Amino acid sequence: MEHNDERGNEGGILFVCATPIGNLKDITLRGLDVLRSVDFVVAEDTRVAKRLLNHYGIKKPVISFHEHSKKGRLRHLLNLLESGHKLAIISDAGTPCISDPGSELVSEALSRGFRVVPIPGPSAITAALSVAGMKAQRFIFLGFLPRERNERKKLLSEVSLWRYPIVIYEAPHRLVETLTQLLQVLGNRKVVVARELTKQFEEVFASDLESARKHFLSTEPRGEFTLVIEGASKPSQCEVCKVDEKDIDELIQKMLSEGSSTKEVVNRLVLEFGMRHKEAYERTLIARNKFASNKMT
Repeated sequence: MEHNDERGNEGGILFVCATPIGNLKDITLRGLDVLRSVDFVVAEDTRVAKRLLNHYGIKKPVISFHEHSKKGRLRHLLNLLESGHKLAIISDAGTPCISDPGSELVSEALSRGFRVVPIPGPSAITAALSVAGMKAQRFIFLGFLPRERNERKKLLSEVSLWRYPIVIYEAPHRLVETLTQLLQVLGNRKVVVARELTKQFEEVFASDLESARKHFLSTEPRGEFTLVIEGASKPSQCEVCKVDEKDIDELIQKMLSEGSSTKEVVNRLVLEFGMRHKEAYERTLIARNKFASNKMT
């Protein structure tokens, strides 16, 4: 028998409720049941939340909670849970706590022992991956990239050698700049650009980074974008053999001087040079000891 999370009487419960990413028909039956049964709906934007609630004739008090909310708002929500109320937190679109501020409330609720119940549903991440035509047993989700160019470049460099698809969100006014930097840092890989998923003007553009950049230079980007970029190709054994030992030593020294941990250096060596984990660890340990001795002298 299925346990009925929505109608228990055991006190305060926080439901983390996924909502449509565009098409309002994508709300789940369970999601509607939860929104009808809770005492309060906690929303990133109350106007967006009320459009959904009004569409389904749901009349509930809506409390705003976003990245600029003061600590008093968080305490108020926790007090409501303490009083035995049931709350449903929703984001503007999709599954809450993925690239939005809801995780702080969830974390505090968990730490205080309140029940936190996931109500799964739409997500732009999985929607885009499902139509990308790439193996996605594993993938990397970066959310919105940093706005500062050098920070973006650093982040992309860190994942440039990973062999899994990379999923990012992007705004229309930054799309061409992001495609340009992806091309510069990652090279010309396959990419699927999903625009306005589940909405009237949905578009799934499958190509490569260079072609996608040219396309959106000539076609003004509009709407919300989710990009799925192909992972790095697995280096051949021949390529691994050609690695210059000096390059390995220089990378280790550079990372150690920047304060990187042994684990970070080892992971980088495994990814960048195809080294075995044991070999990379031993080599890093030797270099770290030498580095520490040099600092003492």
